[in-house]
Amino acid sequence: MIRVAALTRTYGDFTAVDNVSFEIGQGEIVGLLGHNGAGKTTIMKMMTGYLEPTAGSVEIDGLDIFTQRELLQQRIGYLPENDPLYTEMSVIDYLEYAATLHGVPEADQVQLIREAIHKTGLTDRATDIIGTLSRGYRQRVGVAQAILHQPKLLILDEPTNGLDPTQVLQMRELIRSLAEHATVILSTHILQEVQAVCDRVIIIRNGRKVLDTTMAELQAGKRLLVAVDAAPDRALEPLRSLPQVNAVRPLQTAGPGHRYTLDLDSDEDPFETAPQVAACIASEGWKLYTLQPEQRSLEQIFTEISLQEGGMAQ
Repeated sequence: MIRVAALTRTYGDFTAVDNVSFEIGQGEIVGLLGHNGAGKTTIMKMMTGYLEPTAGSVEIDGLDIFTQRELLQQRIGYLPENDPLYTEMSVIDYLEYAATLHGVPEADQVQLIREAIHKTGLTDRATDIIGTLSRGYRQRVGVAQAILHQPKLLILDEPTNGLDPTQVLQMRELIRSLAEHATVILSTHILQEVQAVCDRVIIIRNGRKVLDTTMAELQAGKRLLVAVDAAPDRALEPLRSLPQVNAVRPLQTAGPGHRYTLDLDSDEDPFETAPQVAACIASEGWKLYTLQPEQRSLEQIFTEISLQEGGMAQ
């Protein structure tokens, strides 16, 4: 559905976005993750046609955002960071105005506004002045204007920015429900948002894409965790002799028996290797307490990437 190719944006000698490329399929929920200032908002502005790129292209449904901007913007719902609302207007008046801007036919406006208000939980606030609403409800108004024309692509820039914990949970549930009918891209610097909502993550660092993978692949790792009753002087050599294992490291963590990490070859599947490790342990006559793939947290991976100098795109 979406194809971003070699997207670049410079401001004089400063490069805000540097040769970023990725593709996103229909129905995906993708998180753009990176520190503040990494270039996420700039990418989103170029994807929505609000900012011209220095180089590169953006295609949505085979249409070019820079030559067919008006047509494509009708298919995009966009919630900017610090959503610019007309705070002197009531919720329903603002949504009527937004519907007109989106080109929604007048005959369809009442029904579509009603649906947007219902989906975002604004029914009891529809006649309230926006300026009197809490931060959480203002964010809901911003989402309502982004979805009322039933876009195929929903782009949300820091959608939980400034919300309290309860409002954050409500916004996550809203995003999940919206993803049932649209592709969703959200940017954030908060790791928990990606883990809670997204099934794929693109990590941006210093304007460059340094990682692009699914959450399942990202967290799987290439290690097995093993606990047996054999001490290192007995266990290390047999475990190292397995052809799929690159290294064996004893762990000092508490638990039954002696615990080890087994580093596997890059092309090895931990689930395929586990039975062979179990067979080795059985042949040695050891007691097996634990054998499982390592589950890496997004925080670990993001920290590793942040510490790298000039990570390579994947």
